[in-house]
Amino acid sequence: MTNTISPQYLGALDQGTTSTRFMVFARAGNVVASAQKEHRQIYPNPGWVEHDPLEILRNTHFVIAEAMDDAGLKPVEIASVGITNQRETTVVWDRQTGAPIYNAIVWQDTRVADAVALLVKDGGQDRFRKQTGLPLSTYFSGLKIAWILDHVEGARGRAEKGELLFGNIDAFLLWNLTGGAHGGIHATDVTNAGRTQLMNLDTLAWDAELLSALNVPAAMLPEIRSSSEHYGDLSTTRLKGTPVCAMLGDQHAALVGQTCFEPGELKNTYGTGCFLLMNTGTEKVESTSGLLTTLGYKFGKAAPVYALEGSIAVTGSLVQWLRDNLGLIGKSEDIEALAMTVPDNGGVFFVPAFSGLYAPWWRDSARGTICGLTRYANKGHIARAVLESTALQTRDVVEAMESDSGIALKQLRTDGGMVVNETLMQFQADILNVPVVRPKMRETTALGAAYAAGLACGFYKDTTDLVQNWAIDKTWNPALDETARERHYAKWKKAITRSFDWED
Repeated sequence: MTNTISPQYLGALDQGTTSTRFMVFARAGNVVASAQKEHRQIYPNPGWVEHDPLEILRNTHFVIAEAMDDAGLKPVEIASVGITNQRETTVVWDRQTGAPIYNAIVWQDTRVADAVALLVKDGGQDRFRKQTGLPLSTYFSGLKIAWILDHVEGARGRAEKGELLFGNIDAFLLWNLTGGAHGGIHATDVTNAGRTQLMNLDTLAWDAELLSALNVPAAMLPEIRSSSEHYGDLSTTRLKGTPVCAMLGDQHAALVGQTCFEPGELKNTYGTGCFLLMNTGTEKVESTSGLLTTLGYKFGKAAPVYALEGSIAVTGSLVQWLRDNLGLIGKSEDIEALAMTVPDNGGVFFVPAFSGLYAPWWRDSARGTICGLTRYANKGHIARAVLESTALQTRDVVEAMESDSGIALKQLRTDGGMVVNETLMQFQADILNVPVVRPKMRETTALGAAYAAGLACGFYKDTTDLVQNWAIDKTWNPALDETARERHYAKWKKAITRSFDWED
């Protein structure tokens, strides 16, 4: 008698800005196995941020093997795998060898600021917003591709001949994990393609006008597919033969993991940066308040679901900066204890515009500013100002979302590494004046990728199964009176303006 094992689990490869993680989930959304490995942050020049794509690929193999071994799992027990990734981070590699021709240029990198300025001069910051939902910014992939092609000898000619391939990290990993130079699948999903500033939001296809304007050859681009479908099978990992059935950018995966399937539902992921997404349904909402219009997700052949997004560049990475550059704390989690040594921020506000300001301001020329310093201020006040800046930047984005959507926020769903910080979460509720909710499953980015893979392979029947899995771990209710709240926020707005136009 043959002993067959039916798949009981889903895998999620979560490739983030600072680390790569592989997680295995059971049907109820609980974690069965997890392994994580950090990669280097490379800073060749001020404002430049790079990653080594081959280091990320090695780490990917490592974490898959470690998670499977630690839990004693066999490949046949995994129904399918979803991939989620840091968005906009740009890789160009050789089709024949798989070797990247340059380091990955990370989403935070500002080296294309001059190219942005030239395009803005010709048609304004919003010249491509109608097609892409995005303002011109250093943030997105398109100009990063062009920079690599123009700064690596011979690269542009090779790209035009089809010898080079482009992908955000999702496409780079998919290609390598499904065969690489020997039949690897060169594809991306609509959420990642939408962050290149090269995809048309209406057609969900690469746009010839945008390719021409940003000087990117079509021959190097991946095929655009839905977020939840069978992409192909893994061939080079411990999960050989396991189907890859989902790809989503990390923030879109978190939207799915938080089961924000109804218009008006909103989540905030507190990671390296903060990313708020609001589901706006199958009709895209064009922002007039400095937000991005983006794809929320697309499940198979169903209609695409759009979202409004507010991206904040520096939140968790500000805590790391306090640790690594100033040495005020030994570990990132020590910031809460330091902030609690003082009763308030002592009038100190920290605007972390290290690489400009993202939503809703979009000021590439802004730089980091600490305001309100007096002889009274100490390192506790600085620590508190660092935490508060995350919550205050979040309020900036929430107000813009309410303005664009016409929907008043009733509750903020949170996830990501910083949600364990009680002081931050309470201040977030105070400054927003709405309840802040942390779900029982905090790693919603990886969970969302697993959910999307589960829908594609029949592991779940529909999104109703996923909504039933979502449960609250803790709620923080606002406890600050309105006068104090608005006075505090007015001071923040004043501090924000002080960071503007530091760079010419």
